[in-house]
Amino acid sequence: MADVTPTQVEEALKGYIDPYLEKDLVSAGVIKDIKVDGDKVNVKVVLGYPAAGYVNEMAAKLKEKAEGVEGINSAGISIETKIRAHQVQKGVNHIDGVKNIIAVASGKGGVGKSTTSVNLALALAAEGATVGILDADIYGPSQPRMLGAHQQPESKDGSSLEPIVAHGIQSMSIGYLIDEETPMIWRGPMVTQALEQLLNDTQWKDVDYLIVDLPPGTGDTQLTLAQRVPVSGAVIVTTPQDIALLDARKGLKMFQKVDVPVLGVIENMSIHICSQCGHEEHIFGKGGGESMSEQYDVDLLGALPLDITIREQADSGEPTVAKDPESRIAQIYRDIARRTAAKLSLREKDLSAAFPKIVIQNN
Repeated sequence: MADVTPTQVEEALKGYIDPYLEKDLVSAGVIKDIKVDGDKVNVKVVLGYPAAGYVNEMAAKLKEKAEGVEGINSAGISIETKIRAHQVQKGVNHIDGVKNIIAVASGKGGVGKSTTSVNLALALAAEGATVGILDADIYGPSQPRMLGAHQQPESKDGSSLEPIVAHGIQSMSIGYLIDEETPMIWRGPMVTQALEQLLNDTQWKDVDYLIVDLPPGTGDTQLTLAQRVPVSGAVIVTTPQDIALLDARKGLKMFQKVDVPVLGVIENMSIHICSQCGHEEHIFGKGGGESMSEQYDVDLLGALPLDITIREQADSGEPTVAKDPESRIAQIYRDIARRTAAKLSLREKDLSAAFPKIVIQNN
């Protein structure tokens, strides 16, 4: 019998469709090496998104596909993750220490955007990425309370700020610099300047994903982010309620107009499950996020239940993914995190770092 070739193994691996990339790994370009030695094969996979909670299942499925090739009795599957920087808006430069910025937005308040942002950040970290979160809501900062962090940031050089680390992620918020009950009575230009300073003057440390928790709406802060901040992608948070979906569509269209790719929609408070009897009820309507994703051809990244523990844990400074990592809700957040990062990994890479900077000097 003729020896098995790498091409035969590659064809077999095409039979596995990654649920997050939504394509086979060969087409996705993440199968980096196939070595055949007699009846043994070793496959090297380099993912562009963190998937610590899924790699064992992926490896088992790839092993099954490879060992299904006639002549192969043993398959070794090596999976690693290499997160790269992705393209941002034209004319905007990347920020030192940050590979990718993901903006989390909603058209209106009260949809659970900040809670979703912090749990998304924690979920990405749980999957193996280095993560930061920037609280961009200058008027109503909530991340310090949600992260259970209330100390003031240090400044080692007198001009920049060290991020506050809580639950393993880096963070920065105007809430660290003022008293929690102090109102920010500022006009728009001061708010946008404060946002830029918080972002640019923080010493972010090798962050793969910086989650930016935006205030609701499509005003000054969102416009500043779209025009001056290097955003790799945006996520829209909504509830199934018609009025929330109406405003969420405005947020989605805003990002599309300024050439920021929308990675998908997260439907929050999707369903309420009675803690007493287990009865399920769609309090805010049904299927709104799905219909919105179909209408605008963007992905529905996931749906989260209306659950009192999510609110209680965020309010106490221990968000669900940190407080109860094995819970069903934490697993939903982690699934959303993998899907979000996978969608970003398919977008064009930023190759500017691969080219040397040319400096012309007059001697």
